[in-house]
Amino acid sequence: MTNDEARGWRGLPSEVRALTGVGFMVALGFGLVAPALPLFARQFGVDRALAGLVVSAFALMRLVMAPFVGRLVNALGERVLLATGIGIVAVSSLLAGLSQQYWQLLVLRGAGGVGSIMFSVSAASLLVRVVPDHQRGRAQGVWAGSFLIGTIAGPAVGTIAGFSLRAPFFFYAGTLVVAGTIGLGALRRSELAARRSVRTAPLALREALHSRAYLGALAASFAGDFALVGARTALVPQFVTDRLQLGTGWAYAAFLVTSVVSGLMLLPTGRLADSRGRRPAMIVGLLIGAAGFVILVGIPFVPGLLVAAALLGIAGAADSVAPGAVMGDVVAGRGGVVVAVFQMSGDLGAVLGPVIAGTIADAAGYGATFLVSAVVCVLPVFAVAVAPETLRRASRGAVEVAAEQVTDDPTPTA
Repeated sequence: MTNDEARGWRGLPSEVRALTGVGFMVALGFGLVAPALPLFARQFGVDRALAGLVVSAFALMRLVMAPFVGRLVNALGERVLLATGIGIVAVSSLLAGLSQQYWQLLVLRGAGGVGSIMFSVSAASLLVRVVPDHQRGRAQGVWAGSFLIGTIAGPAVGTIAGFSLRAPFFFYAGTLVVAGTIGLGALRRSELAARRSVRTAPLALREALHSRAYLGALAASFAGDFALVGARTALVPQFVTDRLQLGTGWAYAAFLVTSVVSGLMLLPTGRLADSRGRRPAMIVGLLIGAAGFVILVGIPFVPGLLVAAALLGIAGAADSVAPGAVMGDVVAGRGGVVVAVFQMSGDLGAVLGPVIAGTIADAAGYGATFLVSAVVCVLPVFAVAVAPETLRRASRGAVEVAAEQVTDDPTPTA
């Protein structure tokens, strides 16, 4: 870490630092479970599509529960829901590792999704509430970085899956207990994290949906979670074992490369989003993600796998930072349902991605499904390109910023 980065880290609110600790422990376990999950499902004798459905079940329940969770955040406060959600995921993960039949694994992963959306909406609402506009891209980068560093460490200890594909679920439950302990302890004395008796009225969803910037962020979030998260998570491990005829260690290696590259790119991407605008980061990230999937098709060998994994890591960094920064600009701290709908856009992509990708792979092969994923990455580029830039120069004033976000001024400034 450079001196500038260290100073930037110290300049962020303490709540951001607490959330990064929680995020790291959550992602540490998830990074270990993600490559093992579809392979564990295949042990029950199901095809690729049903293996992908296990990945989708988690996101499906996040999607279904998001509107209710948004209201709960407004009513109960972020801290209570954050700890409760982590607890639900921990218990469901422990029980998933004990599954004896496919349907048990499916149901328990779905239950974990309920806790996951409680955690992520609470954390995202708190993040946009405590971080000022000019730090939002960097804060999103640090927050996303905690997850990506965790997913780097997760595959690095993925050798335990070589002994049993059940072991990662037990490990995940343990890391979640640590995450909940960190969250309750670090946020307990935070005045900003505590529920306030007088809260700013949340931004109406109808008002947010009139913002083309918000709609562009929704489209980019959907595409990223469909392709860069859902399809990649469900299909790359199976592609490695089925098509490349390699061991599960190579699936973890591909995930590790993606996570490392994303981790290295998050702070630069956050600085770019804060200094040059949110749109360039989104557009470049989506196009690089499409290129990564094309390389998987065109170079179906180990070098192609590793290059594609690196490109998908760059795309993942952009997708982790820029759409969330736009959402934060639009809500301007008035989160809740609008934040939940943003989460839903990504979850919808994460639900559809594994199932559609798995179905295409069963019918037409891995090449076809990766090409479809590339197309999904490209489709939102136009919506993002024509949306107004939400980043405004600090000297123009917070009042003018808010006015431009509501009126959706189409004139870009970056």
